[in-house]
Amino acid sequence: MILKLNQDLTLYNNYRVKSVCKRAFFPQNEEDFIDLYKENINTKKIILGGGYNVILSKQTYNEDFLLIGETFSKYNVVDNIIEAQAGIEMKKMSEIALAHNLSGLEVFYDIPSSLGGAIVMNAGASGSEIKDHFLKARYLDLDDLKIKEISKEEASFEYRNSFFQKNTNKIVLKVWLKLAAGDPVLIKSKMDEIKTSRWAKQPKDYPNAGSVFKRPDGFYVGTMIEELGLKGFSVGGAQVSRKHAGFIINYNNATGDDILNLIEEIQNRVYKAYNVNLEVEQRII
Repeated sequence: MILKLNQDLTLYNNYRVKSVCKRAFFPQNEEDFIDLYKENINTKKIILGGGYNVILSKQTYNEDFLLIGETFSKYNVVDNIIEAQAGIEMKKMSEIALAHNLSGLEVFYDIPSSLGGAIVMNAGASGSEIKDHFLKARYLDLDDLKIKEISKEEASFEYRNSFFQKNTNKIVLKVWLKLAAGDPVLIKSKMDEIKTSRWAKQPKDYPNAGSVFKRPDGFYVGTMIEELGLKGFSVGGAQVSRKHAGFIINYNNATGDDILNLIEEIQNRVYKAYNVNLEVEQRII
């Protein structure tokens, strides 16, 4: 286990909001997770993966942070199954699949997420979701500090939701994904095509954490926001992207409050105009 004091969290959230926590723990194996919770049983801990889909609302946190990333990202490939620790990035997972001529993770080549985060929120795009390839996962149950396994049937995957999102006292440790054999030339071509398409539509030139809102039935979030003339609308340093209205960007040293206040303004205006309640897809800490 690696412990760092007064850890700068700016590079651990995709909005690049400036924030600091007093203690940050970087686990290196499963035993580190158990030891951390046994030794600090009464201390609140905030779990952060790649920080891709989160909004840090505070500039300073007194709580401990558990940063699951590079120090917990080992993997193994057997036939068409990839077994990997939760901290590995999905971009890396797609590259591993390509290297082993395995198809199924192409869509994740340019989706910013850790594997653990992708499982928690059932990440996906273009009609594909992580649940489509999920076999099982190992997790730490904080109720009894025991490591358990969960199958696809038990994981209760839904659109941008899962067993783990509903049960925040369970920490994803390791995941098994089953892929299909494929032509590496076609796999790479699809990966490049997806990346090019996404970069053409999404604001990659400013820090952002992807789509802000879940898509409501019968509506397109970006279209509603754009029709309300909110492209380029800003609160403090946070701004509705001029490239895609479904994204909020940090264009000028935005704080967490700037982002949250902008979200609230968008929600209010959309509800007034369309009678639609926009649900935030990103995790607010």
